[in-house]
Amino acid sequence: MVKIGLAAIMIVFCGFTGVAAAESTHVAIIKNISGSIEVIRHGKKLPAKPGMQLNRMDKISSTAKSQAGIVFIDGTLITVGSSTVVEIRKYLFEPRKAKYGFSFYVNKGAAIYSSGKLGKLAPETVNLETPRATVGIRGTRFIVKVD
Repeated sequence: MVKIGLAAIMIVFCGFTGVAAAESTHVAIIKNISGSIEVIRHGKKLPAKPGMQLNRMDKISSTAKSQAGIVFIDGTLITVGSSTVVEIRKYLFEPRKAKYGFSFYVNKGAAIYSSGKLGKLAPETVNLETPRATVGIRGTRFIVKVD
């Protein structure tokens, strides 16, 4: 009985997560932080905290000797390194409608990318941008550094 109840809760939660991704602006959360990280949203600087929700067009800025782990709704992981500025330019994950898209801008610094469901279902929709190039991502894990 307990196993059936737990399975039902998991099914409801997984279904809700897909709906939440399509209907809200929340696209990721900050999982962990080391040092000082800011989220710049609509021109306002907010101190980042573990569990903080991130939206499309948010910029994440880290100081020296700081880093942050970001988890997107589909399970994509981004680790933002020290002295780094990144921006979530586009994020669309609606598996029920087969609509996907991810564009992540690295202005300076370093980041580690590890793909989630989006990169597996529609790898052609995943792009990483830097001041000098746009890269279509077809792999599952890599590091990018911008000087």
